[in-house]
Amino acid sequence: MKKMEQMYEGKAKKVFATDDPGLVLVDYKDDATAFNGLKKGTIAGKGAINNRVTNHLMKLLEKEGVPTHFVEELSDRETLVRRVSIVPLEVIVRNIAAGSLSKRLGLPEGTKLSKTVLEFCYKDDELGDPMVNRYHIAAMGWATEEEMDLICRYSLKVNDVLTAYLRDLNIELIDFKLEFGKTADGTIVLADEISPDTCRFWDSTTHEKLDKDRFRRDLGGVEDAYHEIMKRLMGE
Repeated sequence: MKKMEQMYEGKAKKVFATDDPGLVLVDYKDDATAFNGLKKGTIAGKGAINNRVTNHLMKLLEKEGVPTHFVEELSDRETLVRRVSIVPLEVIVRNIAAGSLSKRLGLPEGTKLSKTVLEFCYKDDELGDPMVNRYHIAAMGWATEEEMDLICRYSLKVNDVLTAYLRDLNIELIDFKLEFGKTADGTIVLADEISPDTCRFWDSTTHEKLDKDRFRRDLGGVEDAYHEIMKRLMGE
């Protein structure tokens, strides 16, 4: 497998073509952004941690019946994944009120929701990733009703699997963001990443934040929090 030209650079990753048209190489960066790119910084070692944590969790989810784009971890920062066309939606899965939900609905952060909430945002930084519903999604042709049913089912399954897995590691899964893609034959698979960048992880006992909120809110100890997640998940 040969790494070819760079196809794309996002806020947290670079994507390279390979000599196999069905596969691309993802290279994770240490760059950190928040508030749709308005706040920028660097978290030392973040790229390697997010790469390895993502792959660890993707493999766990594959075993539980959630198809993903993961193929092979090549190095600390580089992973081979299936080439997909990304469905232009972020799926936000919420178990406990935090962040924008707390602000929007006036719920104290940490309030347990009586039912898991799924939210959808249209992926567009210039528009600030506006929240949309299934009527918007159907009207704009971003995904069919059948694809959305599958995306919702997979999102709730991811939540069930990860909540149970993390509970045993004394980590509470507050909320998280997922992205999905379509392979060449139209199959919907989980894509992007699952990491302290895209999830709110709290220590179950102390409620200490072990995720990107430490960067967003200038809480300090950002690198330590990311390392703590990797240590609990992978013993490193």
